[in-house]
Amino acid sequence: MSLADFVVVANRLPVDRVVGPDGEDEWRTSPGGLVAALEPMMRSARGAWVGWAGQPDIELDRFEINGIDLIPVPLSGEEVADYYEGFANDTIWPLYHDVIAPPQYHREWWEAYVKVNRRFAEAAADVVAPNGTVWVHDYQLQLVPQMIRELRDDVTIGYFHHIPFPAHGLYAQLPWRDQVLKGLLGADVIGFQRAQDATYFLTAVRRRLRHEVKGSSVTVPTADGTRTAVARAFPISIDTAPYLELAARPEVRARAAEIRASLGNPKKILLGVDRLDYTKGIRHRIKAYGELLEDGRLNVDDVTLVQVASPSRERVDAYVHLRDEIELAVGRINGDHDTMGHTAIRYLHQGYPREEMVALYLAADVMLVTALRDGMNLVAKEYVATRADNRGVLVLSEFTGAADELRQAVRVNPHDIAGLKDAIMTAVEMSPAEQGKRMRSLRRRVLENDVNAWSSSFLRALDDVRRR
Repeated sequence: MSLADFVVVANRLPVDRVVGPDGEDEWRTSPGGLVAALEPMMRSARGAWVGWAGQPDIELDRFEINGIDLIPVPLSGEEVADYYEGFANDTIWPLYHDVIAPPQYHREWWEAYVKVNRRFAEAAADVVAPNGTVWVHDYQLQLVPQMIRELRDDVTIGYFHHIPFPAHGLYAQLPWRDQVLKGLLGADVIGFQRAQDATYFLTAVRRRLRHEVKGSSVTVPTADGTRTAVARAFPISIDTAPYLELAARPEVRARAAEIRASLGNPKKILLGVDRLDYTKGIRHRIKAYGELLEDGRLNVDDVTLVQVASPSRERVDAYVHLRDEIELAVGRINGDHDTMGHTAIRYLHQGYPREEMVALYLAADVMLVTALRDGMNLVAKEYVATRADNRGVLVLSEFTGAADELRQAVRVNPHDIAGLKDAIMTAVEMSPAEQGKRMRSLRRRVLENDVNAWSSSFLRALDDVRRR
């Protein structure tokens, strides 16, 4: 078996198994922020990717697609329920998102999490070349860095945390808090979306483990002395090239015009694009928009809200209840305000290919990103990247990582419904000159700090550690 100098470890492989036109199974590149962020780099490095194939109870051999060596990690149906749907998404996800929904703590979920993390670590240790580099990704695999270190102390290990890290008062609720911190400290570099998240992590390390912390460095005790781990912010971004290319295509621009026409050619289109998740603030956005219609500040003949809510974690109770709440709210607002020619909210509970998403971005006059807590939010950056005419307005929650970078957006606290309503009106009424001023600044930031800059920055930090 050939070994790889550079190995990515993530919960999922960067491909999905689908039925092709001829009825045969085939692999297709997955949608999603992590895949979009890493795929270009993996192709150029010809590295290996360790991850789950997305289907339980199947054993797959190693295979290659688009120049990336893929190492499938098998999971049973019970492990998917306990490790992924349970501990990762019903314990860690709500806890790390400021307990917007209450986290559940079950010992059998934790035991499955440990078991599955060890399987990922062993797969990575088996495939990485001597003195190679392993880059572990996200909250599903927080124990993997230390497990790899125990198996392969010759390799350099990075870990990137794509979601927020909570303040210590919340983090301390986790029954296995010390084990998770030790797992993360197995990495040489621990990356976070925001400086605030890195600070929260370092505070937890200092208070829980009593390790010495100086600036962004942690002195980690080892069997034969100490080693240094670095924890700091590396804000993730997008691969801007495909968005720029698609936004310039005549057929995509024509599709954007079709979308406007299908909505009755309103003066303004507001757009929300999210996974159907309680962290995204979809309910708050819909409530604010509905009140603006009720108050008469907006008119359904002039302004339409398009809400794309792609299906997510449909077997987790909190997500089932969220979908019911949102669809009930949409139905009520449409029932109260729709006319024969115009609809208040066009609600789309489905995912779309990138071409259609870019057409939606081009059709939208205002992008609403109202997350209650978000590690970054790449949708905000995707919208900005497509706006080559420097028109359009981004309304952006201050509780997203993107808010630290995209300072010319209209910033909002989504919990403040009155303030959110005013922000929407500011966006709807903004002059073309002001739109241009803001959007030029936003696009400069997104285009200069793309996914290549993000990955290069993280890998430089890993190289610095290796040299030391």
